[in-house]
Amino acid sequence: MTYAVIILTGGTGERLGGVDKAALSYRDATLLDHVLSVVDDASQKVVVGPEKNLPGVVWAREDPPGGGPLAGLAAGLAKITEDWVAVLAVDQPGLTKDTIARLRETGRNAVLSDDRVQWLIGFWNAAELREALPEDPRNLPLRKTLLRLDPVEVSALPGEAQDVDTPADLDTLHSG
Repeated sequence: MTYAVIILTGGTGERLGGVDKAALSYRDATLLDHVLSVVDDASQKVVVGPEKNLPGVVWAREDPPGGGPLAGLAAGLAKITEDWVAVLAVDQPGLTKDTIARLRETGRNAVLSDDRVQWLIGFWNAAELREALPEDPRNLPLRKTLLRLDPVEVSALPGEAQDVDTPADLDTLHSG
């Protein structure tokens, strides 16, 4: 089954002093490079956020910029033609190809879950996502929209759902 990926990078990085999370250094590359490497088998790669010079990537921007993850998802979804799509946040250094494979193997809408549901690590039917999107997704909660699609929860392996939101997360990332 072929699939597309939408990677959301448009957050403000407020708790990190406004840094561009996509450009954060991780294992001799950037967080964006890492997430793209995990989904290198995706037939379409859409990155939502400020454009960078990366081959093989289609860029989208939420309207308005800073309109939140649901607006970012809507912007990315407008660029894909595949029936299935992985939706990921850029600040997920724990993601692996196996993470994506386990989500895809469910054959249905799926999200990663550890001590909580990780709404920005999921695999979705694109038509159902489009149907669930509100007419104006700006600043609306992503969770509420995705919850309506009744996703199966896939248990995260240790560290798999780690994200980078605070200076302490960044320190952990660089020490790992």
